[in-house]
Amino acid sequence: MSPGAGNAASTHDRGLMAEERAAGYLREKGYSVLERNFRTREGEIDIIALGSTRSENDTIVFVEVKSLPHGSTDTLSHELNSTKQQKILKTAKCYLQKHRQYNDSYIRFDVIALDVPALDPVHHIVNAFSE
Repeated sequence: MSPGAGNAASTHDRGLMAEERAAGYLREKGYSVLERNFRTREGEIDIIALGSTRSENDTIVFVEVKSLPHGSTDTLSHELNSTKQQKILKTAKCYLQKHRQYNDSYIRFDVIALDVPALDPVHHIVNAFSE
């Protein structure tokens, strides 16, 4: 095993645990999780969910999950730069092309930040960015 292989696995595991926490949070808030870790050549979307209220039931929510226990709000902004946002937007378009039943749905891009010092342990940023 290479020297960094153990760290990569633990980083991957931490990412999966963060996504599981975020998915659980969304379910508690009434969202229906449609898919997790949707991947294309363009990128990946951590969680795709249906809105939580009757008025949002026709809203598809693409959620980016960030776990930053040693970060800050500046780190969060840096992690979600315009390049990352463009990847998420392109990946969302691929999802919508494959799932035409959502063509008439509203679309929203949220961020769930976990364990960022000075923020709530689960900090949900609704409509974090748009196209």
